[in-house]
Amino acid sequence: MDHPQADDQGYPQHWEADILLRDGGTARIRPITPADAQRLVEFYAQVSDQSKYFRFFAPYPRLSDKDVRRFTHHDYVNRVALAVVVRDRFIATVRYDRIDATGRPSEDGTDAEVAFLVQDAHQGRGVASALLEHIAAVAQERGIRRFVAEVLPENRKMTKVFTDAGYTQQRSFADGVVHLEFDLEPTAASLAVMRAREHRAESHSVQRLLSPRSVAVIGVSRTERSAGRVLLRALRGSFTGPLYAVNRSAPPGTVLEGETVHRSVLEIPGPVDLAVIAVPASAVPSVVAECGAHGVRGLVVVTAGYAETGPAGRERQRALVRQARAAGMRVIGPNAFGLLNTAAEHPLNASLAPALPQAGRFGLFCQSGAIGVALLEAAHRRGLGVSSFASVGNRADVSGNDLLQYWEEDPATDVVLLYLESFGNPRKFTRIARRLAAVKPIVVVKGARHTGSLPPGHAVPPTASGLQDATVDALFQQAGVIRVETITELFDTGELLAHQPLPGGDRVAVVGNSDSLGLLTHDACLSAGLRPRTPVDLTTAATGENFRVALETALADTAVDAVIAVAIPPITTSGAGRPGEAPVPHTDPALTEALLAAAAGARRLGKPLLLTHLALTDLPAVLRTDEEALPAYPAPERAVRALAHAVRYGAWRRTTEAAEQTARVPELEGIDTAAARRLVEEALDTRTAAAARTQPGGARFTLPDPQAAALLAHYGIEVQRALPAPDEEQALRAAAALGYPVALKATATHLRHRPDLGSVRLDLTDEEGLRRAYRELSALLGGPARSEPVVQRMAARGVDTVIGASVDPAVGAILSFGLAGAPAELLGDVAHRLIPATDLEVAALVREVRAAPLLFGWRGAAPVDTAALEELLLRVSQLADDLPEVAAVDLEPVVVGPHGLAILGARVRIAPLPARSDLGPRSMSTL
Repeated sequence: MDHPQADDQGYPQHWEADILLRDGGTARIRPITPADAQRLVEFYAQVSDQSKYFRFFAPYPRLSDKDVRRFTHHDYVNRVALAVVVRDRFIATVRYDRIDATGRPSEDGTDAEVAFLVQDAHQGRGVASALLEHIAAVAQERGIRRFVAEVLPENRKMTKVFTDAGYTQQRSFADGVVHLEFDLEPTAASLAVMRAREHRAESHSVQRLLSPRSVAVIGVSRTERSAGRVLLRALRGSFTGPLYAVNRSAPPGTVLEGETVHRSVLEIPGPVDLAVIAVPASAVPSVVAECGAHGVRGLVVVTAGYAETGPAGRERQRALVRQARAAGMRVIGPNAFGLLNTAAEHPLNASLAPALPQAGRFGLFCQSGAIGVALLEAAHRRGLGVSSFASVGNRADVSGNDLLQYWEEDPATDVVLLYLESFGNPRKFTRIARRLAAVKPIVVVKGARHTGSLPPGHAVPPTASGLQDATVDALFQQAGVIRVETITELFDTGELLAHQPLPGGDRVAVVGNSDSLGLLTHDACLSAGLRPRTPVDLTTAATGENFRVALETALADTAVDAVIAVAIPPITTSGAGRPGEAPVPHTDPALTEALLAAAAGARRLGKPLLLTHLALTDLPAVLRTDEEALPAYPAPERAVRALAHAVRYGAWRRTTEAAEQTARVPELEGIDTAAARRLVEEALDTRTAAAARTQPGGARFTLPDPQAAALLAHYGIEVQRALPAPDEEQALRAAAALGYPVALKATATHLRHRPDLGSVRLDLTDEEGLRRAYRELSALLGGPARSEPVVQRMAARGVDTVIGASVDPAVGAILSFGLAGAPAELLGDVAHRLIPATDLEVAALVREVRAAPLLFGWRGAAPVDTAALEELLLRVSQLADDLPEVAAVDLEPVVVGPHGLAILGARVRIAPLPARSDLGPRSMSTL
């Protein structure tokens, strides 16, 4: 149910949020309004006398009319109260009152007294901790910097809420009361606590969906192939707990698939943890209402007709999510394919798949039902097991991020395979994936890579929907996510990672009985950036014993990190086949035994062993036993691609482990954040309104060059002076002030960075040369008014580079680096990192572009000052991280010489503070 908003226009609707509690249940936080008087009275009646005593320090059995008014009427500035709401009932409240230094009510103090009250039935669910995060964010927004609280010593639960929050605090004891004071500025500890709580809550919410104690299928019809019947049939073949069928129009006593059909979920005598909904979209709201009333914990909605149908459907989808969350339920879907869990103690096939796959090590997630079918079929065909699977359709609520949180804790999942078409919250994905990838590989196929368009029904922030593929690559690279191109490559890579050790490097030995196949494998290794040895050819006469000895020798070599075995069938072992059919080669059992023995030895040595084979179609299956699984590929390039991914992932793991000890965001000198913030705020105050009227898409505008230079200077970034030259004489005076030699450049927007149009004249050493250049430039470009020329002192020779930072509210800030001119503009040779970047990430950024050799003495040139370049990148990173109002910074060109650098051009765009969805208190997406 929607909240009862206050009548006045000051109601802060942006404080409302859906939250996940510690046990995985949902609730809504919102401000309390005068319309909540009866809810408050009913809530208070459900609180125990002891909890009331802890709140008011005295017996307080009921609220007076005066109390009710005081607790429901607020100004949303100096007095604020929030409530946690489930099924339209309060389960907890929090209130702050602004006070001065003496503890008296105040309208200009920076302290506030805070107090909580949680119903006893909901204590222990993390309700107070979530309320504290949200009331602290509200208080900071209203200029409050510190909370004070008084707690009775025996109220240990509330004391723990405050002390475990991670804020910097002071504690004292006087007059029988514990007095707590804590600053509201987030700390590393408070952010870590918030992230840990988020992780637990999201993991538990998915666990509840995958491990229900009872399930109801709503929409079971008499039609054999209807979605409801298929779902009920699938559950009967997998689920071992109570299973119920529901059909609103079924006559009494109807039995379908062996289950008695109920007319409503409300008629089911026992509790229902999971409801699978397969009714028409028009009937879903009433079904969800009944599920909420019955206490259902989660929903799988396979019904279509939502966001994939257009704006009206999107509104129905949002209403569905609001309705479910308000009743404490999470939603898979709508338009979902469903859920699978192969755990022996909780088998579940709540999907349209005809059968539960075999148990295995892979966690599978996809957004598309059709791709979900393909993933399950591919896993079955290759004999690979699944731990759990989710195909979430429109992903209106439960998303891939939630599944990642669950799989991090799931002991049955060793490798995560994802098919993604869009990101709901890329910033959060990166944070979660980076943590998970440090212990379990994540392999991703990203659809819609080149089109930039999204499949119908995918609700994402506008900025996230247009993520450039280079940005996606940056997300994956920093998070340690392995990106592949196809579903085949997804399983090729996943199988290797699930069954073989990570390689310790890129040195590869190739051993086998085919010189030609060995050479193809060798060439594929070179193309993939690996370092293969010359293949060892055992000849087609090789026996199983020959293979075993050669493979053991290669694996034991300390100069080898991985081994690829290559095998073809000896012609003499080919079956005759039927008349007119080609011979069917069969694998020599001795070869199978040798390969399995070598695989066992490879695991002991911690080195991966792969096989590529031709015409041995029965080999992959026989190499998969209960003890060992040797990945076998029917083409060398497939084996090599999988190995190359494993090599890069292993290197990322080692680098990440080392970086946790050494990487840092350095404390740079010469930074005045306060002055920079004042400059940005003043610029926004004077320009935002005008920009909003004149610029489509919001009030983003470019700072004038002097202001941009001043802002950058506050971060120790000095832009070389450029003096305006509106006429020839002023150009001469500018050159005299700067000192020759100088450059004359046109700076009009349509001419920036277009030296190909003749808009730049360099190395002007005297007045005569400057006059001539000025006249030529004016004649070529239509006069000073059109070209807006400036004069700038010539920089020392070096390599021209480009540095940038751009902010996407969904992703955060992205730091970019490339070489100026064709490498960056024509070839797209630009590297990216998420901000804030560490010193090690910046060093890698500089070396990642393909044109990087130009910086390090290519063809005998002097190496440039990469230390100065890396420091500049760190300063830009810190500026973008400190000032989210800075929408973009472009430094071009940055001329980097052997000793130092010069910034010859700079542009800064600012915008009002965006909503940074992953940096505030915990809340669920409301897309």
